[in-house]
Amino acid sequence: MFQELVHAKAFQNYLEKAHFPQAPQYLYDPIRYILSLSGKRIRPLLVLMGAELFDKSVVEQALPASAAIEFFHNFSLIHDDIMDVAPLRRGKPTVHQKWNDNVAILSGDALLIKAYQELAKCPTEKIPSLLHLFNVTSLQVCEGQQYDMDFEMRTQVSEPEYIDMIRLKTSVLLGCALQMGAIIAGADERSQTLLYDFGVNLGIAFQLQDDILDVYGNPKSFGKQVGGDILSNKKTILFIKLQELISLTDQEELDCLLRQSVDVEPKKVEKMMNLYAKYDIQTLAIYQKEKFTTIAYEKLTEIQVEAGQKEALFSLANALMHRVR
Repeated sequence: MFQELVHAKAFQNYLEKAHFPQAPQYLYDPIRYILSLSGKRIRPLLVLMGAELFDKSVVEQALPASAAIEFFHNFSLIHDDIMDVAPLRRGKPTVHQKWNDNVAILSGDALLIKAYQELAKCPTEKIPSLLHLFNVTSLQVCEGQQYDMDFEMRTQVSEPEYIDMIRLKTSVLLGCALQMGAIIAGADERSQTLLYDFGVNLGIAFQLQDDILDVYGNPKSFGKQVGGDILSNKKTILFIKLQELISLTDQEELDCLLRQSVDVEPKKVEKMMNLYAKYDIQTLAIYQKEKFTTIAYEKLTEIQVEAGQKEALFSLANALMHRVR
């Protein structure tokens, strides 16, 4: 945990030195705003931890790559919020709400370009490999977002489809962050692949945990409205498992709940939770989460470095997977 705090401070110091001009005001103010809404900053930390795993001496060289990952992530958040018509991000007004859609689109575009500017600051001999990974990952994130939007228009989504969507939309960026650090540290290809796979599987488990916490979490510790996914009829792992098992009789009740807003049915969340309980959906979802967590840990264990060098990553993974419910 101490080393994680060291990395967080180093990244914050680097980020504060990032140059965003004062003008045009409506281009750069939204960028400064979204970056000020400090989240967990897990992705840039993973770049630094991926580098440290193989060579502690190159962690500072990985700072531009960590900034590139953070800039890309926030670019995607700005655009996702527009598509989702989301009013809040990390408890504050989204960029398109605070300004407007056009400002948000252009500021997001500028932030993506800034990500490439940061990649250009990486060690010259590493840039081709970093660019290839970054470009492949960026396109995958876009594919994941499109699948997520497609699912909103479908009544049925299979579990494999859902897992693939969250892999693309959320998880590949975690794998990319770790592998970029490994590239900068000069790790061999097998080690890079294992570390990437660790990040991807951890990311899938993290999203499944998010689905579970949305229904069964403590709102004070989770930081989100409990039952939000139910109110918006989101197709989470819980919902998909329920669709797989539900009887014809209960299907009628489910269909009715899906048609009703909370204004019409104030007990929508409670009734959906009763259906989940009837089919033991929480247990099934936890099993899937733990399956991907186990795969992630196995991948990290396989990497041929001293066990002590992996402690920080295992510690971070455990913290992510044991958030208070």
